[in-house]
Amino acid sequence: MVVNVASHENKASDSLPNVEPWVLFSTILASSMAFIDTSALNVGLPALQDDLQADGTQLLWIINTYLLMLAALILVSGSLGDKLGRKKVFMTGISLFVLASLACGLTPTIEFLLGARIVQGIGGAMMIPGSLAIITATFDLEQRGRAIGTWAAATTIVTIAGPVLGGCLADIGLWRGIFLINLPIGLSALLVLHLKVPESRDEAASPCIDYPGAILATLGLAGLAYGFISLPDLGLSHPRIYGTLLGGIVALVFCGIVEVRSPHPMLPLHLFQSRIFSGTNLLTLFLYGALNVGTFFLCLNLVQAQGYSQSLAGIADMPSALLLAGLSPWAGDLADRYGSRLFLIVGPFVAGLGFLLLALVGLTEGAIEYWTTFFPGILVFGLGMAITVAPLTATVMNSVPTHYAGTASGINNAVARTAGALTIAIVGSVALIAFAQALAVHTAALNLSDEAQHVLQAGAAQLGQAIDLPNMAAENVRAIETAVKLAFVDTFRVVMLICTGLAWVSAMMAVFLVKQPTVTKTSICDQ
Repeated sequence: MVVNVASHENKASDSLPNVEPWVLFSTILASSMAFIDTSALNVGLPALQDDLQADGTQLLWIINTYLLMLAALILVSGSLGDKLGRKKVFMTGISLFVLASLACGLTPTIEFLLGARIVQGIGGAMMIPGSLAIITATFDLEQRGRAIGTWAAATTIVTIAGPVLGGCLADIGLWRGIFLINLPIGLSALLVLHLKVPESRDEAASPCIDYPGAILATLGLAGLAYGFISLPDLGLSHPRIYGTLLGGIVALVFCGIVEVRSPHPMLPLHLFQSRIFSGTNLLTLFLYGALNVGTFFLCLNLVQAQGYSQSLAGIADMPSALLLAGLSPWAGDLADRYGSRLFLIVGPFVAGLGFLLLALVGLTEGAIEYWTTFFPGILVFGLGMAITVAPLTATVMNSVPTHYAGTASGINNAVARTAGALTIAIVGSVALIAFAQALAVHTAALNLSDEAQHVLQAGAAQLGQAIDLPNMAAENVRAIETAVKLAFVDTFRVVMLICTGLAWVSAMMAVFLVKQPTVTKTSICDQ
């Protein structure tokens, strides 16, 4: 079957001349807002944790409430953009994201912050798929890989300042500014979109929206995330744990049934007839799961165990960001000419080597040893991601007809956010358990009182944050502080080894499922 794209698609570039630069500028600006927020927040989490007195489980939820809304609603938002207008949905998402960022920046409590993060996730779900969908609808297939590579490089360049700025703000007690910096960026993006970028949509799309599918997906992912994150505190035998895990699985099964039977599904299952589309989304699931949980724990390790300031922790990850910015256009251009399969095998494998190198780093003397400890792993990881990101994104978007651009972008982004939410929940749960066990091992020889041991085990839920031990001799306090750091380093090693495995599994997905070096322009059934 061959789909005539022109008969269905209202292309943005058909409406106004020379629209491409404005499309790139506005989508880069809006996407950078989301990337800055995430990267800066990871670095500022220790300061936020200290100020709002958040425990380790709440830290995981600060990240996961946002990711859950993205994962559950990106699919329906991508379809919504195809049906109602990509620019309209994109701008609505930016507006919600900006308002929620303001609420996050002014939050008085951890509970209020979690609520604001939910709204921020809803805005992000409407915003994130719009950028690539608008680019895909605007640029011809021959130019699309380079445009996406430019988008990836430019957003990286813009967001390099995110961790550095977030770290500096956190160091001086202004972690709330991490959220407030979204306001000028978002408002500028809205202005450019309103004045310079025309609307595009799929004229043949059904006006119906798959609300049952979205609700079931949200409940299913939330149930799984809650069950895994709460597992260390309550135990697998607790009714709340197996109830939410089982409920999450049941909700996702019913979601699949709804999608099969729905005349207007948010997840068109026929897109997965494309082997390339299926394979690249599986690759995304494993690789972005490793990316999300790996960067989360790297920042915590640098600040809480290795003694880096938060600004230095933000700078520490710059080599990988610079490589991604510099090499993405090149990788996208080569993938356009020679096919993406080799890039999608080599890139994740190299990223896995980076995680493995990070797993070998023990407790260091701080930032003075950065170049011989963390730098090699971060550099190799960044090289792997630089080889992968632009070819992966271009391959996903090119593997479906253009009028499914918003849906394809939504699916791939949903897979990436689902990967982040589930790996942070599952691996975060493993980390909490591993940290408590490692802390018990490292403090076993200290001959602590029963009271001190009880305080230590209760403090293990803080996930590496300093534990208050009243009425303790100074030398014992120093020994316990060292034990806490060693326990966190042991936990970090477990997390990095898991990330290594996930990255290498993603490379295997490319080996077995991404068989063709090029994609077909108009038909998914030919693949």
